Amino acid sequence: MKSKRLIVISLDALGSTDFEMFSQLPNFKKFIDHAAFCRQVRSVYPSLTYPAHTTIVTGRPPAEHGIVNNILIQPERSSPDWFWQRKYIQGTTLYDEALKKGMQVAALLWPVTAKSDITWNLPEIFANHRWSNQIMTSAANGTLGYQLTLNRKFGSLRDGIRQPALDNFVQASMNYTIRTYRPDMMFVHLTDLDTQRHHFGVHSKEAHAAIERHDRRVGELMHLLHRCGMSVKRDTTVVLLGDHSQLDVQNIILINRFLREQGYIRVQHGRITDWKAYCQNCDGSAYIYIRKNGLEKSEQIRIKNEIYDWLCAMKNDPDNGIAAIYSSKKAKELGADPECTFMLEARRGFYFQNELDMGEIPEVQRATHGFHPGRKDYQTVFMAVGPDIMPGVEIEEMSLMDEGPTMAEIMGLELPGAKGKVLREIFR
Repeated sequence: MKSKRLIVISLDALGSTDFEMFSQLPNFKKFIDHAAFCRQVRSVYPSLTYPAHTTIVTGRPPAEHGIVNNILIQPERSSPDWFWQRKYIQGTTLYDEALKKGMQVAALLWPVTAKSDITWNLPEIFANHRWSNQIMTSAANGTLGYQLTLNRKFGSLRDGIRQPALDNFVQASMNYTIRTYRPDMMFVHLTDLDTQRHHFGVHSKEAHAAIERHDRRVGELMHLLHRCGMSVKRDTTVVLLGDHSQLDVQNIILINRFLREQGYIRVQHGRITDWKAYCQNCDGSAYIYIRKNGLEKSEQIRIKNEIYDWLCAMKNDPDNGIAAIYSSKKAKELGADPECTFMLEARRGFYFQNELDMGEIPEVQRATHGFHPGRKDYQTVFMAVGPDIMPGVEIEEMSLMDEGPTMAEIMGLELPGAKGKVLREIFR
């Protein structure tokens, strides 16, 4: 392989149904004209940002790499921690293998990279304790000097996590990193579109405006590479990809409200103090866990049977919003958490939340993800341009697991344990 450099841009929530629209925008169109691409990429289950991005860099499903959700199981906390740190990933990653070969790697808000060995790292993490602040939290989990430089130069572009200001900051930081450090491998996570869809809906004017902003960002990147002498014909591969799509929703399912009513969850002063069974939401899907520590096996079985009977009755009523009930074994087969007792899939228009009461929900979403990756109009996309890439090749369909092994091949690396395949048909 001839590529000396790999730049991976994740456009969070970019879906296959967007392809017709964005492929007509000037910079996307120019990119696709020189790219190999797939407009039907199957995500993972649950199709959430953190499981998906970890699959992209490992080539393995959540059941194997261990990032089975965005958030950790912490029922007693009103704001649970997320799977922020690299330590949660089981096995190796594409950037680990690059670092082993002496390559220099940069990452900007790429999920599950906090406290990793990445050379220049601005991790996606937020201050989640009363005694911490964002600066301290980011500094403790990423590359301190690099982050201070980015914040000094471009911090004025940010407005907390509000979009599109956050992506404008990330774009400026990416441009600076390319010009200044010229990393061998770079991972960039842009969330503008995902945010707009959550707030306003899949096909909202706000979502379309976010795609148009992404078009300008792609154009800016390609122009910068040209100015810096980084040629996609000679030495640099650029990959644009999505992690999942989104579906519009109108109704919320609160499984934990029932579990509380049945005595499986104890609450004092509005906070969970103890639980025997708990529902952990994944938006379009959800896990139900029965506690193992402190419960006799016979009691675990009794609770499991009681909850299953109730779930079946709920599923039989379409107004309750449950489309499917999966066993732990089936969840594992689908690539999800094998430690769950049940996994639930929401009907179209519904999604799950952890809260015990509707009044506790901080924000109602207009669209979301987390659904089974086989849902209609729910695939994502993959596009690659580079010296080894054959322009005009369209892959009819592929899996998110194929991306890591393929990008490893581009850089002359191995990705041990990957379950996806190398997309050899895209190479010259």
